[in-house]
Amino acid sequence: MKAINWLLTSEPYVEYATRKNLMNQDEDELADLKKQVLDDNRIKKLLSDVADFNGTLVTNHKNPDLPIHKLLFLMDIGLNREVAEIDRAIAQILANKDENGVYKSLTNVPKHYGGTGEDSLGWSFCDAPLMLLALIRSGISYQEQVKQGVDYLVGLQRDNGFPCAVSKELGKFRGPGKKSDPCPYANLAMLRLFLMIPDYTESEAARISVQSLLLQWENSWESHPYMFYMGTDFRKLKAPALWFDLLTVTDCLSHFSFALRDRRFQEMIGMLEAKANNQCQFTPESIYLKCKPWDFGQKKTPSPWLTYLCLNILKRCGRYGY
Repeated sequence: MKAINWLLTSEPYVEYATRKNLMNQDEDELADLKKQVLDDNRIKKLLSDVADFNGTLVTNHKNPDLPIHKLLFLMDIGLNREVAEIDRAIAQILANKDENGVYKSLTNVPKHYGGTGEDSLGWSFCDAPLMLLALIRSGISYQEQVKQGVDYLVGLQRDNGFPCAVSKELGKFRGPGKKSDPCPYANLAMLRLFLMIPDYTESEAARISVQSLLLQWENSWESHPYMFYMGTDFRKLKAPALWFDLLTVTDCLSHFSFALRDRRFQEMIGMLEAKANNQCQFTPESIYLKCKPWDFGQKKTPSPWLTYLCLNILKRCGRYGY
């Protein structure tokens, strides 16, 4: 329990997430702690940003400043639509649905990359599944507002996984790579969505995407479709869990029973677990420069939030060494 006790004496947002999500403590018991979280100036800034959801142009999906990444981070902490700014963000997402039920972001793809070169609402596999994921996590009706979009995206899957695909508004844009290759991030994003939908958690579509990621791990030094590598940088611990790295992939795959039993996944988990110190604390090995105000925005000392994320993964894998 040393690592858990450490989390409970760290910053309020980590303590709140630990008590609510890792220890399953009742929400009513956490009202005072939640108020401390909402009083954190960094949290206030994130909430202000997501309240203006389409105020940030999407030009780089790896950017931690994108509202969808901030919104999912807030939800990872345990905040949701009872917070006014998050409710406004969800309302803005709902206002931009296409005829296929997929939700769009404000983006701009230059002409030399196959786009129009103009600001427009559109979607790609880098963000569409995350928008649907945010809606499910916020309690929006799956049947009425989410299922159509999920079914449409699932229909784009091929035998080797999900491809790089975009909405018609983004023209002929496609990421750098062979058209026949699966896109690792598209598969990861769709799996993050599937884990919230009972009909898909044990589905063939989920199995195909899990196998696509595990096959890439098996050939990690040679295979890098669409420039998504599983090499040295991939293996460095980095938070928050928003892009394509060891933490984000293991966090997602640890929800799927057929991944847990796979030796390749066990190799990944073994690598993650080995990064803990003797107190079962985890230190960032890489950072997003825009996250410097947070405990995971440095590489010198253990990070409570990174440790919280890793402990959740280890708990799902039945490794209770903390």
